[in-house]
Amino acid sequence: MTAFMQKQTHPLNEQQKHLALIAAFAATGELPHLGAALENGLDCGLTISDCREVLVQLYAYAGFPRSLNALGILMKTVEARHLNGKSDREGSQPGPMPSPQEMLAAGTQNQIALVGSPVKGALFDFAPAADQYLKAHLFGDIFARDNLDWKSRELATVGALAALSGVEPQLKAHLGISINVGLSADQLQELVPYFKARGAEKAAQRLENELNTLTA
Repeated sequence: MTAFMQKQTHPLNEQQKHLALIAAFAATGELPHLGAALENGLDCGLTISDCREVLVQLYAYAGFPRSLNALGILMKTVEARHLNGKSDREGSQPGPMPSPQEMLAAGTQNQIALVGSPVKGALFDFAPAADQYLKAHLFGDIFARDNLDWKSRELATVGALAALSGVEPQLKAHLGISINVGLSADQLQELVPYFKARGAEKAAQRLENELNTLTA
């Protein structure tokens, strides 16, 4: 877990930027753009596992329909590339996972590490089931899967939330989490022109707006 929190001292690499872009197009259901982003991401060295992990994780933010549609595009993309003679690396599978009985505690620990403090509040007192689902499932079942590091998972989350309207508070929260896991505001800012140049202008604008509130 400690390695997942180390500060990144170099600019975002192409693989990191592509993971955010893939998540953005998947979240909005822009499947032709998603297909192109997956092609380019695989070409720049992303593994099939990297892409699949991001698209599975996406369901927690954009719902199962968008996640399943995006996974279908990934499957077709990989099959077509194989027929065209391209050999994509499968990538890693997750290591040993906590047992179902241990998942709530593991997820709570992950959440505290990511956010920087225990997460409490009136909303979770009002809806304790949502609190348990976040801890046991999102931060447990998903973030305990160690075949994608936390920086990559947060970049994907930022990409997805930036692409969606009406979730600015969650986007701002995950920008803070991204900084907690070792990214900087300047590195996150690199996504703005990257998104704009690849057809994700609305996501770029929302991201820029929320980054400005962090640095104001």
